[in-house]
Amino acid sequence: MPPPKPGSTDAYSMILDAIDTGIYRPGDRLVESELAERFGVSRTPVREALQRLETQSLLSRDGRSLIVASLDHNQTAELYVVRGELEGLAARLAARHATPEEIRVLREMVSADDALVGDPTALARSNRRFHKQIHLASHNRYLVQQLDLVYRSMALMATTSLAAEGRGEIAQAEHDRIVARIEARDEAGAEEALRSHISLAFVTRLKQEAARLETDG
Repeated sequence: MPPPKPGSTDAYSMILDAIDTGIYRPGDRLVESELAERFGVSRTPVREALQRLETQSLLSRDGRSLIVASLDHNQTAELYVVRGELEGLAARLAARHATPEEIRVLREMVSADDALVGDPTALARSNRRFHKQIHLASHNRYLVQQLDLVYRSMALMATTSLAAEGRGEIAQAEHDRIVARIEARDEAGAEEALRSHISLAFVTRLKQEAARLETDG
């Protein structure tokens, strides 16, 4: 596949960011003309960006329309398996390679996020930044690239597990434990703490899905 043109790259980034931040959610219809007007670009780069997003399975077809894709139960489970493995590795490498400054930033992020516990949307955005900081602290560019792909797919989930009652406080305590293990240069402990964090988030998401199905039924 030839590399995307500069204009289409900009449009691609803007649409991807809009999906990632929840402006467009799973099932939302994306209209070429509306996107061009919203982002102040011509329709050609938008069309190319939409084609690229479709080939990456971030968009799907609904008749002749393109909609933001969604993940079914099996896809979600598979994603969490990969996420747990890769994030655990990132935490292990962060415990080995993170600079004192990077660890300080992680600690300050956890402290600042305590104020966001009552706002799941804001906490979810900050949560992504926290995890990204751990990825970067691994000092492994190839791992960071793979985790970027994982998080791109995470944007296709309609809800955040942090919206579940009590999950925000628990997640914050888990983040505190992860940073403590990284601070202690405890590679195995950091990996275990982050893998456990991901596992509990998945359990919460499964409970959310079960409650939704019960309500729909």
